[in-house]
Amino acid sequence: MKLKLDRISKSFQGNPVLNAVSIDLEQVHALVLIGPSGGGKSTLLRIIAGLEIPETGSVEINGDPIEYEESSLLRHRRSIGTVFQSYNLFPHLTALDNITLPLCKVHGQTSAIAKENAMQILTRLHLESHANKRPAELSGGQRQRIAIARAIAIKPRLLLFDEPTSALDPEMTAEVLDLIKEVGDEGRDFILVTHEMGFARRIADQVALLAEGRIVESGPVAQLFEQPQTDRTRGFLARVLKY
Repeated sequence: MKLKLDRISKSFQGNPVLNAVSIDLEQVHALVLIGPSGGGKSTLLRIIAGLEIPETGSVEINGDPIEYEESSLLRHRRSIGTVFQSYNLFPHLTALDNITLPLCKVHGQTSAIAKENAMQILTRLHLESHANKRPAELSGGQRQRIAIARAIAIKPRLLLFDEPTSALDPEMTAEVLDLIKEVGDEGRDFILVTHEMGFARRIADQVALLAEGRIVESGPVAQLFEQPQTDRTRGFLARVLKY
């Protein structure tokens, strides 16, 4: 994947959240965004997803710019699979129906084809036994894995994960991280916001540290973790890796 962010800025109620964020990656498979809470990571992810509109700046994915006009945004959103920390599953629908609904309503598949495609995804991800369960019948880790299955089912050009394990206990976190690694090993490009530093080092080929609405430092994962170039990065890593 080729990703270019050019001077992205965004404020909410006059409070700047992103300030001229820029990054230009010619070839990236797994980009991980790290940094302190409130640094702008989730907002940047929502802009890439087309769910927020920047006040200034532009986004290009594989040379294709996001156009901030409603019909173009709808097409862009349909090409992106997004997984949030709160699952966003419909509580009254089964896991299978949560996956087939966007395939039918957004992507125009027939009910039969959508169900077949959804079951193939669930089977491949070893989730077929949960197909007829509603979210309340699933653990947090299972709900998040169903959310990932739903994102994959639309065959997106890019997957976005926004702190997908922040609400999970350690065992459930491991389940979800294993699935994200499996997705990456299949060759799917993704951007991940996470506080799981060990997983970031294991899964990423590029890492960017966001703090105070700016990219403080970015680069290959080994370089950023082992030879950080800024005091801000060194201080952040020293704190989060202390224990």
